[in-house]
Amino acid sequence: MYAQHTNTPTHQHTNTLMQISDLVLYKNNQFIAFNKPANVPVQEDKTGDKCLLDLAEIYTKSKLDVIHRLDRPATGVVLFAKTHGALVSLNEQFKNRLVRKTYLAVVKDAPLQAEGTLLHFLRKNQKDNRSIVTLEETPNSKRAELQYRIMGSTEHYHLLEIELITGRHHQIRAQLSAIGCPVKGDTKYGFKRANPDHSIHLHAWKLRFQHPVSGETEEIVAPVPTKDIVWNALSEAGFVP
Repeated sequence: MYAQHTNTPTHQHTNTLMQISDLVLYKNNQFIAFNKPANVPVQEDKTGDKCLLDLAEIYTKSKLDVIHRLDRPATGVVLFAKTHGALVSLNEQFKNRLVRKTYLAVVKDAPLQAEGTLLHFLRKNQKDNRSIVTLEETPNSKRAELQYRIMGSTEHYHLLEIELITGRHHQIRAQLSAIGCPVKGDTKYGFKRANPDHSIHLHAWKLRFQHPVSGETEEIVAPVPTKDIVWNALSEAGFVP
């Protein structure tokens, strides 16, 4: 048995305290999880835009620690630690690959196989903030592995469920692009047209881990953005449980 936590936010913006509260997926004394909207950075970046960490600390009226990150244009589960013990425990779980990370991605071109494993090596280009993909190991590259399956298809798009085995910079975006299936809206990795709001159709859907104190298995589930036409169509078609 495990505890599953989910919440359906009624707003997709975070300009007020009331709206950030709508993004809370689950909270207890050890950690708090939010459903990050697109284009909100997890931490402060060079733009100076309000970040999720700042908003979360305003909401909780306490200092929080970042456990993991999510690309600015993506959406979905982001977890923050409330205590030092939770931070240490969850960092160890991420480091030792004990956390199950499930994503949803929308692509225009389907992979040749309905399901499979992708194995590449990624090297981060700091200047362009991109990950360079190679099939063989190169200097300063890191092994990147994920598993995918096609959950369903509409007339124009395909929905992929992705399990991250490793956690590299822009991993899903770079690996899907490498097989000719860039994420919808992701012009950095080869999709032809940007989304009007500059988001990409990559969603951190589920996060499963062990509670830092009880050891119970916790699963946080983030609903997809319901106001987005493509996500909504995939949901109505029954492809997103």
